[in-house]
Amino acid sequence: MTNTGIFSGDGAPGLRGPLLVAAITAVCSAGFLLFGYDQGVMSGVVISESWLDAMGRPSELVVGTITALYDIGAIIGALLAAVTAESLGRKRTLLLGALVVAAGGLLMGAAPSRAPFMAARVVVGVGVGYTTSATPVYQSEISAHAQRGWHVCCQLTTMLVGLALAYIINYGFYFRPGSAQWRLPLILQCVFALFILVLTPFLPDTPRWLVRHRADEGGATASRGLAVLARLRGKPEDDEGIRCEMAEIQDAIARESKERATWADLFRSHGVKADKRLYLAVGIQFMQQASGINIITYYAPTLFTTSLGMSQERALFLGCFTQIWYVFASLVTWYTIDRIGRRKLFITMALAMSIILVGEALATATGTRAGAVAAVVCLLLFEACFSWGWMACVWIYPPEILPLSIRAKGSALATAADFLGNWFVVQVTPVGIGKMGWQFYLIWAAFNLVNAVVVWIFYPETGGLQLEAVDHVFTKQLERRASSSPATGLGLLVEKLQWAPVRVAAQAVKESKARARRLGEERGLLEDESTADYGI
Repeated sequence: MTNTGIFSGDGAPGLRGPLLVAAITAVCSAGFLLFGYDQGVMSGVVISESWLDAMGRPSELVVGTITALYDIGAIIGALLAAVTAESLGRKRTLLLGALVVAAGGLLMGAAPSRAPFMAARVVVGVGVGYTTSATPVYQSEISAHAQRGWHVCCQLTTMLVGLALAYIINYGFYFRPGSAQWRLPLILQCVFALFILVLTPFLPDTPRWLVRHRADEGGATASRGLAVLARLRGKPEDDEGIRCEMAEIQDAIARESKERATWADLFRSHGVKADKRLYLAVGIQFMQQASGINIITYYAPTLFTTSLGMSQERALFLGCFTQIWYVFASLVTWYTIDRIGRRKLFITMALAMSIILVGEALATATGTRAGAVAAVVCLLLFEACFSWGWMACVWIYPPEILPLSIRAKGSALATAADFLGNWFVVQVTPVGIGKMGWQFYLIWAAFNLVNAVVVWIFYPETGGLQLEAVDHVFTKQLERRASSSPATGLGLLVEKLQWAPVRVAAQAVKESKARARRLGEERGLLEDESTADYGI
């Protein structure tokens, strides 16, 4: 019997078209807002005298451990989400994560001592692991291919809004004496979880999950998935474009559903290099943390007080300013991510961050007022470059690169890798800053340089391709033009160094743009997003 109602995969039928996509983007963004808020709120909590007293005056190492327990929970949540995203769906996995975050936030805010606080920190991490694993897949599978990056940018900018809100709330409560200084900011995250819990039941699950779920149950038709797809695109079910998109979804599911994906299947090729694509997804998320961004996210006030000698109040105030700047800088990515592409942004911004971190180290080493100003400027530039290249792009890439059969499990594993890297950074930063000082930044400068090289060699472009078309990048041999001569010199070196799918993807993206332009001209359309539904 078909499962109906607002808690089913179909949701409530009222919303259609852009409004429906906007509503789903809003709840997915709220999931990332929770992520950003909980990262940012700890920056003020760990320097609160009241919190330090309640925790028994922990050492730098213990503070790092308490903060990093969140990431251990998030790894667990991300791995559990791999199971629920397939069995319950993307939508209900998001609901489950929001419920766990709300419970953990209340427990953390009410914790009387170190042990309960640490346990609650893990619980919140589990919930955030669920939400951050489910939302990129949910968003990617409901978005038109030319708008996937833009929609995920909305999520990640909202994450930065959560980060900025946490800093602002921390600063506001800094002047309030007693434990309310840190308890109330921690409890406030429950408000954002409540937003998800109220709105999400009225939204549908993704067409891809509905069709695959029906196929797994022996369903005779894909009518539920078709109906939701038509609602998302704001078109009738018999529209030619809707039928073509549904046919591609069904074809991909037919190819990939011959074997039910298990955890072991993540490490098998299945004829589409699924295992290699998993390594790309996991690698890009771990490399995001190797950029060193969470040194700033978690410990900006600590950096300002320890490295630059600022007062606690001034450090919190400057932390607010840097996070507000971070939000506005991220808006640039809304324009660039689907026009420039993921790959170019990864490479150029990694190189830029490497140079900036060298500047940060040299400025901090001077120990002068001018050096402190230069260090803050470098920090702002670093945040901008990270948001332009390694923020939204990293979260959209795994759902794009992974085949449907392992997309939920693979995205969850990639999210777990992100939190594993996050845990490592958060754990070592207090000790690294205390022991190494300015030299600590040089380590992360080197990591960013390595990131740029690895992306250039191994990572294909995915922007501008439908999710089902990415499979062809890994199965199609690179076609040489008959008129072209064999590569020599630098061209030959590039061919030997670069993985073949990188060049295949570049060719596929060019063909997709040409096809969209041609079809747009045939329909009398302009060459922009109005042709987005007709690419590869």
